[in-house]
Amino acid sequence: MADSFMKNIGFAEVLKLDELVDYQESRVISRTLAQLPQVTLTLFSISQGEGISAHTAPGDALVQILDGEAEITIGGQTFKVKAGESVVMPKGVPHALEARKSFKMLLTVIKG
Repeated sequence: MADSFMKNIGFAEVLKLDELVDYQESRVISRTLAQLPQVTLTLFSISQGEGISAHTAPGDALVQILDGEAEITIGGQTFKVKAGESVVMPKGVPHALEARKSFKMLLTVIKG
């Protein structure tokens, strides 16, 4: 679908998002589903012991944990977020993610 906003994903079919990215030992795997000026959607699988170091985002970032459990630090406060739970990382606030256990997430970033 050349004119579609979504990519790397099936259309008009039932999907299990957590099955669209596999775990790979000692790796952070990502699969971009949409990348537009005001919104990005990315699936991640992060294997145990791996993570994403502290950084800031250009927009508010919603993390939806699809499988496993993440340790997410936002502005110095740490949260344990597990499958079925979500957290918002505000624009401009330093945040980091670590896999104490392997986890998969859907990351939605909204920019103004």
